[in-house]
Amino acid sequence: MKVLVTGHAGFIGFHTARHLMERGDEVVGLDVVNDYYDPSLKRSRLAILGETATKHGTFFESVEGNIADRALVDDVFYRHDFDRVIHLAAQAGVRYSLVDPHSYVESNVSGFTCILEACRHAKTPHLVYASTSSVYGANTKLPFSEGDLADHPIQFYAATKRANELMAHSYSHLFALPTTGLRFFTVYGPWGRPDMALFKFTKNIIEDQPIDVFKEGRHTRDFTFVDDIVQGVLRVSDNPVQPDPSWDASDPDPATSSAPFRVLNIGNSAPVQLTAYIKALEKALGRKARKNLLPLQPGDVPDTFADLSRLDAAVGAWPRTSVEEGVQRFVTWYLQYHRING
Repeated sequence: MKVLVTGHAGFIGFHTARHLMERGDEVVGLDVVNDYYDPSLKRSRLAILGETATKHGTFFESVEGNIADRALVDDVFYRHDFDRVIHLAAQAGVRYSLVDPHSYVESNVSGFTCILEACRHAKTPHLVYASTSSVYGANTKLPFSEGDLADHPIQFYAATKRANELMAHSYSHLFALPTTGLRFFTVYGPWGRPDMALFKFTKNIIEDQPIDVFKEGRHTRDFTFVDDIVQGVLRVSDNPVQPDPSWDASDPDPATSSAPFRVLNIGNSAPVQLTAYIKALEKALGRKARKNLLPLQPGDVPDTFADLSRLDAAVGAWPRTSVEEGVQRFVTWYLQYHRING
């Protein structure tokens, strides 16, 4: 297949594009390669994608530009006939959305509109896009289920991603565009983002600097290893959504529809306390962390826990990576990438 992967220079997009080419698919990537975090990390990812294409003898084109640039997006779709679109480009980060909300509107709302419109006119067989567990916001019933309402986001990033889900449904309903939104739960692993906790914790522990531990480390997260996320993305992408014949307009399921639309959780479904996550990192590094204990930050939810029953029913279950193994694999990559003797 020929697949468009937006955000291919980003963390999850890079891994997704690489796995696609490793299995023989053709990939076109579209990414703005901005300076939200160190662009050199993104350039390193892009170099590896080029090497992967060469090694596996498959087509790869990397397009640098903004998904909110309608002319650019239209040109990419004009030049290629995509079997699938995997839309992972977005302005990410919970806390940064409190600082620069306009960047989230440009990328997550205007940019997503450009992708929807292009898919509509190209009659794309399946659009898979990234949502987030943050849409559950003020919900406290665990595990988080797609059948629960998710209408009380507690920060702007989550609000834009919830908007994406609603926008996608309108296109599925009006134009029969098959769309699947994937609610990712705290993704981590090699080539991860420097603004995320595991990257910052590792850097500070190695440099013997204290780490900021919010809510004294007592909150839980459904930490999900990136390879498990990618496996889910590919399985879902390979299985285009169909209208739900059992959908009842008088008692509507918010995660499905009479249109070709669905929303699915992707997580580990095995939440751990942040303190346990830090212990796994200390073990992998062979060093103890100095902790700066702080209250929960604005916009952070206390706990996350993914109900994966719908995902497993849709595309089949597979073994998930334990936090201990996943953290060790991240540390191994981090030390190699930064040329640090462990």
